[in-house]
Amino acid sequence: MYSGSSDGEGHEAAQRKIPPASSMLWVRNLRRFIGSGAGLGSEALMELETKRILLDIFKEKQQKSAEAGTIPSFYKKACSRKPEEGSISQRVQRLAKYRFLKKQSDLLLNADDLDAMWVCLRENCVIDDATGAEKMNYEDFCHIASVCTEQIGPKCRRFFSPSNFMKFEKDEQGRIAILPFYLYVMRTVSLTQARIDMSELDEDSDGFLQPHEMEAYIRGLIPNLAQLRDMPSGFVNMYCRIAAQKFFFFCDPHRRGKACIKKVLLSNCLQELMELHQETEEEVTDNEQAENWFSLTSAQRICDMFIALDKDSSGSLSKQELREYADGTLTEIIIERVFDEHVRRGKSGGSSREMDFDSFLDFVLALENKDTPEGLTYLFRCLDLQGRGYLTTADIHSLFRDVHQKWIEGGNYELCIEDVRDEIWDMVKPADPLRITLADLLACKQGGTVASMLIDVRGFWAHDNRENLLQEEEEPEEES
Repeated sequence: MYSGSSDGEGHEAAQRKIPPASSMLWVRNLRRFIGSGAGLGSEALMELETKRILLDIFKEKQQKSAEAGTIPSFYKKACSRKPEEGSISQRVQRLAKYRFLKKQSDLLLNADDLDAMWVCLRENCVIDDATGAEKMNYEDFCHIASVCTEQIGPKCRRFFSPSNFMKFEKDEQGRIAILPFYLYVMRTVSLTQARIDMSELDEDSDGFLQPHEMEAYIRGLIPNLAQLRDMPSGFVNMYCRIAAQKFFFFCDPHRRGKACIKKVLLSNCLQELMELHQETEEEVTDNEQAENWFSLTSAQRICDMFIALDKDSSGSLSKQELREYADGTLTEIIIERVFDEHVRRGKSGGSSREMDFDSFLDFVLALENKDTPEGLTYLFRCLDLQGRGYLTTADIHSLFRDVHQKWIEGGNYELCIEDVRDEIWDMVKPADPLRITLADLLACKQGGTVASMLIDVRGFWAHDNRENLLQEEEEPEEES
């Protein structure tokens, strides 16, 4: 047996006898031998050379970063540049894009596929005893998926996923109606096809459409829209220009001259344009056609309006000519402010400034869509007389003074400007009791009404007679 003391002495003796590895002569020689590269194989030499190159690159980058300081250098690599026109690189890029979009288009359901799916849905659903609606539970849903896959092909399978089934409202027995599901499939296919079509027209493939690209997309839709098929060929270019301007008004708020494709697809504008698929023989009234910006009736109205205002046929409108808009009910101050904020100066400079057709379209869109954030933003810039981002009581007084003058000239009763100002404040209920911001107008849900009261005597008359107008709208409904 070993005693504790003998163990301790033996351990200490062993520690004294073994010198540290770094002090051994053979270790130092081996390190020098490896460090010099002598005697190493080709793989080891390659490893050392790679390590040296990477270290040099790292040091070079560190040096460049130190020289640049806090200002980042511009990205100048060749791969970030757009390929030159007509180059092999550009042709390869376009070919790859074409093949990708063609493949995506081939995966979509066509009109015959959609008809076949609808037949499958109707033949394999159940009728709700209480409502008579055609419905399906999850088992029916899976069965229909199998039938559709056999008849149409695997490209319809993605619509019959469990997550899609869960998106729809279910009754007490866990069934969903087949019509909302079918409309969902149709809308998905339509939007996907629209995205493919827009991407084909996107020349620089940046996900945005320029005005001429948007006009080309609309021009391609015209033969497929029932209400536009009979459009005179001479009016097509003007129609496309008018239609495209609404997309840019709502989808290009910063006026950069390009609209994001994703935003266009999700906008109400595209949905409004697609409403023209309906046959004119169906229940599409003249009033509905006039209210739809994209209808032929509306486009002709806008064009005729501009021509009537353009007295000197110069192709643009002066302030004097724009004063005749809407039978001259707009105030003088708002006309001035529209030119100050939304009309560019001509190349010749000077104080003379005229509104071109595109600016006129924005002007009409803003007035006809005052309740939208885009329309109200356009008008708020005009109402903000001092450009401070808010309206004061003095601003409201100055703006309404012109409305009051037209009101009295029209033979209406006398009213107090201060009472109207207080009423506007009560309608808006601004966060800051001393000023009204654009956010306040948007939040109160009455911003369009307030804007109308301050810029148009007819808008104030409509607000003042709102109860009588509401009663007149309700009477025909009661008679029917």
